[in-house]
Amino acid sequence: MASSSSSSSASLSTPSSENPRHDLFKEIRSHEIAISELNSLAPSRNVYQKNGRLFFRKSIKTAIQSQQKQLDAAKAQLQKMDTAPRI
Repeated sequence: MASSSSSSSASLSTPSSENPRHDLFKEIRSHEIAISELNSLAPSRNVYQKNGRLFFRKSIKTAIQSQQKQLDAAKAQLQKMDTAPRI
C-alpha cells in the first residue's frame, strides 16, 4: 500500500526545474542532515568528501565546515529569492 501512495504522490509533484524554491529546501535539509550525521561520528574518524568526480579524505571538522558553508550559501540564496519581487 505504501508504494502505491508514494507513486501517486510522485506523479503529482512538479518538475524540479519549475520549482527552484522546493529544490533549495531539499538542499538545505540535505546539508542539515549531513552536518548532524558528521557530528555523531567520533572525532578521530576521517570521512571522504566528493569533489567533482573524486573523493578526498578529510577530517570531520573540515567536512562540517564545508557543509556549513554550503548550507549558509543555500540559505542566503533562499532569502534572496524571498526578497526578490514576484512577477
